[in-house]
Amino acid sequence: MARTSISIAALLALLAGCGDEAYRESVDSWHAGRIERLQAEDGWLTLVGLHGLTQGANTIGTAEDRDVVLNASAPAHVGTLELSADGHRFVPAEGSGVTVDGESVEGPVVVTADDQGEPTMLRVGAVSFYVVARGDRNFLRVKDGDSATRRDFQGVERFPVDPAWRVTARLETEGRPATVPVANVLGQVEEQASPGLLIFEVDGRELSLVPVGEPGQSMFIVFADATSGFETYGGGRFLSAAAPDAEGRVVLDFNRATNPPCCFTPYATCPMPSPENRLPVRVPAGEKVWGEHH
Repeated sequence: MARTSISIAALLALLAGCGDEAYRESVDSWHAGRIERLQAEDGWLTLVGLHGLTQGANTIGTAEDRDVVLNASAPAHVGTLELSADGHRFVPAEGSGVTVDGESVEGPVVVTADDQGEPTMLRVGAVSFYVVARGDRNFLRVKDGDSATRRDFQGVERFPVDPAWRVTARLETEGRPATVPVANVLGQVEEQASPGLLIFEVDGRELSLVPVGEPGQSMFIVFADATSGFETYGGGRFLSAAAPDAEGRVVLDFNRATNPPCCFTPYATCPMPSPENRLPVRVPAGEKVWGEHH
């Protein structure tokens, strides 16, 4: 009986191919979850407003005489948001039907901004709004579950998943600052904790990125590359990475690079890539540019 022989090299190649396919499937599954989160009732596709707030009373509604005019389906007079150094409170307008964290209210309620923990969620119909603090300024972030962006969304184009763009970096901590300045689209700069410098190679070329995050914990990276502003979003992309292992190794999976919320809505307050995080090479992996930014 004839026997079929296979070389060790061919067997290893076959096994590697199976592993690559399983990896591609895992990235595809992860991205499907990412799209599901974008399309959620409170996902980034529903963000329709970011309104500056002042100390004192801020009237809210769709009427033109309101301090905050909502561009969504809501009552003419929703209520009044009162900001003070001692705390914030919301006074609903009579008959507005506003709920606070899912509960009906009739009188004033204390409101928590997002810098103090989970923000108080105010809702009327499909419209929700809450206070976000950015630096020394407060804003009202407004979301609409019936937004045209969410309704018309058809997904995000990606580069083909390529295992070569799942690279291993080493985290260097010696001589690195404990914090780094992070600028956002509003022009504000905030010092954030950074565990060190991630160094890795692409096609024999040494590259580096500066992550943010507490030492020993997961990391977050905002980066740009030679595709930014062309094939990918000009404001850079986001990448998350797990905590380093005992040898300081960190896996950077650029196939999981995502567009920031600012790619989908002009009302987000995204961090921008620092000069150190602008890679001088193309990274044809992860999400491509979306919508009007093409």
